[in-house]
Amino acid sequence: MTLPRRIRAAAAAVLALAGSSLFASSAQAAPNCAGPASDTWINIVVDGLRNGNGLIAVTLYEDDSRKFLVKHGSLYVGRVDAAAPETRLCLFVPRPGVYAIAVYHDEDSSGKINRSGVLGIPTEGFGFSNNPPTIASLPAFRSVRISIPRSNLSTRIHLKYP
Repeated sequence: MTLPRRIRAAAAAVLALAGSSLFASSAQAAPNCAGPASDTWINIVVDGLRNGNGLIAVTLYEDDSRKFLVKHGSLYVGRVDAAAPETRLCLFVPRPGVYAIAVYHDEDSSGKINRSGVLGIPTEGFGFSNNPPTIASLPAFRSVRISIPRSNLSTRIHLKYP
């Protein structure tokens, strides 16, 4: 357990006992946290980065297959500086529940995933919660659903480059 995680865990325990509403602002101060501050977050390790250029964009989706990977379907996109060979961050989620997470390596910090050719195949690395296979197509929503019942859980997402 790294020092920042220890500090976050200790602060969470103290504030939970005190019933304080200040927890969100305390958690937001933790390094590499993305998204609107809340009482619930998940630690994410994004591995397989080919370089440390640009940003890691992490998109959070609610548990609704109709909104997964569609324009304006996400709850939000958080961004943190990329670090190779892996980037560690925490992602705030609105509350405990089931979500889907999509990640891409925005190497040029353009704010969008670069694509090429007629089919629009991504040219930047990407991955999803639960690391489903994505060889022939995008993953099924059910394969990327991830339960986040409480704060400070961890997951690993492996990037794939075309």
